Amino acid sequence: MITALTVALGVTALVLAAWCGFATYRDQPTKDWHFIGMAVVALLALVQLVVGIVRLAGGDKPDQGVAIFVAYLVGSALAVPIAAFMSLAERTRWGSATVTAAAVVLAVLEVRLYDIWGGVGG
Repeated sequence: MITALTVALGVTALVLAAWCGFATYRDQPTKDWHFIGMAVVALLALVQLVVGIVRLAGGDKPDQGVAIFVAYLVGSALAVPIAAFMSLAERTRWGSATVTAAAVVLAVLEVRLYDIWGGVGG
């Protein structure tokens, strides 16, 4: 994996979580600017998905198994888009809370992906 991309995705996910968490605190639903932020995070996750698949196709192997790596990779690519659709359906502060939770989950998934690939002690 590309460590810089993993770190960038984790940091942007945490920034999105803080931003939408602040909107939740202010009792606001997600707005257009939040969706632009979600698009940026989702684009980074999509790039990571493509890079991961290309690395696997090139013969690289994650330390903890291909199946679990692909599952986490796909999960991280889908976390924010699913939260965005749920946020559209729930146009209250809870829509913002949903995006906050999904962004935190994405940041945790990034740490786990790094670990699965062999970044921690590997």
